[in-house]
Amino acid sequence: VQLQASGGGLVQPGGSLRLSCAASGSIFSINAMAWYRQAQGKQRELVAVITGGGITNEADSVKGRFTISRDNAKNTVYLQMNSLKPEDTAVYYCNAHVQAFYRGPYLDYWGQGTQVTVSS
Repeated sequence: VQLQASGGGLVQPGGSLRLSCAASGSIFSINAMAWYRQAQGKQRELVAVITGGGITNEADSVKGRFTISRDNAKNTVYLQMNSLKPEDTAVYYCNAHVQAFYRGPYLDYWGQGTQVTVSS
């Protein structure tokens, strides 16, 4: 199973970006999908998570500005980021809880990370 993240870049404060992360390979079922971020010198933190049933939860620091969504037909998770702030600057990683085959275990997989820089 591979996760391919895209959509990062440089944006001015107040701007928007949309991250995408597509899962591919041997996939029977995907449960939760999530976005994490890690700023330089800091620990990785959870940004937002969406369950297989579409229930979402976002970190307090991004609530009202970021929205997580998914397209189950495409095995893809998205993160719409609005009203970006300099403190949102980080490498963003996608994560998926994947069952590779029927009755198999759910395992965690990570994308390669995409840099988001918010600066004027």
